[in-house]
Amino acid sequence: MGRIVWWDGKFIDYEEAKVPILNHSLQYGSGIFEGIRSYRGKKTYIFRLEEHLDRFFNSMKIYNMPVRFTKSEVREAIIELLRKNNLGDSYIRPFAFYNDDKIGLSVVGKPASIYIAAVEFGKYLGEKESISIKTSSWRRINSTVLPVKAKASGNYINSILANMEAKLSGFDEAILLDQNGYLSEGSAENIFLVKKGVIYTPSMSDSILEGITRDSVIKIGKFLGYEVVETEIPREDIYTSDEVFFSGTAAEITPVTNVDGIQISNGKIGKITREIIDTFSKIVRGYSDHFASWLTEV
Repeated sequence: MGRIVWWDGKFIDYEEAKVPILNHSLQYGSGIFEGIRSYRGKKTYIFRLEEHLDRFFNSMKIYNMPVRFTKSEVREAIIELLRKNNLGDSYIRPFAFYNDDKIGLSVVGKPASIYIAAVEFGKYLGEKESISIKTSSWRRINSTVLPVKAKASGNYINSILANMEAKLSGFDEAILLDQNGYLSEGSAENIFLVKKGVIYTPSMSDSILEGITRDSVIKIGKFLGYEVVETEIPREDIYTSDEVFFSGTAAEITPVTNVDGIQISNGKIGKITREIIDTFSKIVRGYSDHFASWLTEV
């Protein structure tokens, strides 16, 4: 954990950052957050900072949360936070929350704060080369229930239940179906399938989070010459896929070689998955001339 954090315009020690136990966002899940990665390569870079900031501020707007700071102020705070903590490979967590401890659901008139921390961070899904996933009995929330495009704390109770079910069943991670039974996403990841050289991923209509790493994979796949199709995917299609992989800020590009006990790609990382991993790794560390605009130098 970086010893210094940013809270409402000030850099303070991590131990000083405290809220009451009755804090509204802790009690009711009314926080808004982002997950952002930085990487140390040729230099230290933050990956797709602008897009993450856009989603952070859009999430706050969807929930009508009062914004006290500009994107520019939060951007500079993140960059300076990494410098102060001398972090290379890290996970950055901006968090907007209601900083009050009054009982009651209403947030009208409540003060909102923004807190930013950064931690050293490696592989989110463990050190294994590939993982196993289980189709959850829980369905992915949809926009008739909660705004799925907003990265809100309360949304992730759905993901926690799915992840817990998968882990207790002996799998590494979960995948959720949408309300119509089509593939949606993992508990904290978007999903991709490869069939006969074509890359498929669920569309925005399948209640997915609009993943920034997902968008990166789509662009990288097309750059590498592959057709990428965003579409509804029936559950059974994943079992006959040539390759399967997750994408996400924390998960990066994680190969999947077992779905519900069915082996994928003969239990090995597929050719296209490997190619995307290698290209992604070069880009985020500044070792590629392509997609340089995705990097913000620290």
